[in-house]
Parts: sequence; structure tokens; C-alpha cells
Amino acid sequence: MTTPDHRPAPASPAPFQALMDQVTAGAERFGHRQHIHLTWLAVRRYGTAGAVGLVSDGIQRTARYAGVPQKYNATVSRAWVELVGHHAAHHGAATFDAFAVRHPVLLDKRLLTRFYRPATLASPRARAAWVEPDLTPFPWQQQNH
Repeated sequence: MTTPDHRPAPASPAPFQALMDQVTAGAERFGHRQHIHLTWLAVRRYGTAGAVGLVSDGIQRTARYAGVPQKYNATVSRAWVELVGHHAAHHGAATFDAFAVRHPVLLDKRLLTRFYRPATLASPRARAAWVEPDLTPFPWQQQNH
């Protein structure tokens, strides 16, 4: 199976775990910055389309394993991957630290509230499946209007 940009899509939990291991190797905790780092690595290795599935499936499995499956949100997961992918495609960087310096907005956990109402993100529909932004389109959507 390949992604739309012809990179192989991960077929097992192993690729997500490898990314987790890489990101958590020197980290004291797994916070928002580490989520963005993992997402950046996934986008670089599998393209944005492949990273959406990899990251979403990995987070959903992790939440189930931790006994908190209700914490998984399909819209939030995909939105972050697409935001990181958009920034990486237009202004790449050789290292994650350089990427983070160039795109500090991605380190703001509240970034999605620019695009979504909190009630929309908290809805059962957004938790289960992709929901389009309801406040303002994403940057790449604005370019198409």
C-alpha cells in the first residue's frame, strides 16, 4: 500500500513506535512539543497523507492501551498532522529544533482554536471522524479560494 505521494504507508504499529522511541529518547515527558516532533518526523518519512494514518492510528492505539480511548480525537489528530505537513512543505528545516524555531505557532497547544470552535472539537462527531474547520479555513484552503 502506498500513500498519495507514493511513499509506503506503515502496515504495523512498529513505525509509530520507532518514532515514539526517537522522540522520547531524551525527553523527560511527552508533551505537546514531543507530539509535534513525532508528527514532523512522520511527515518527513511518509508524507502528510501517510502521516495522517500513522499518527492517528498510533495515538488511538496508545489511548486505548492507556485505558482512556475517549481522549482520542480524529479531527485533532488529522488537523495537527496537516498543519505540520503544510509548514514542512513550504518552509522545511533539516532538524526539528530548526523547524520549531521557524514555526513557533505550532508549539501553541491552542492553535486549533483559530480554526475550530471548542464545542466543535469536543463533539462526538469530531472525535470519531474528520470535521472541517468552522471558524476559518486552514492556510492551504484559503489559497484555493
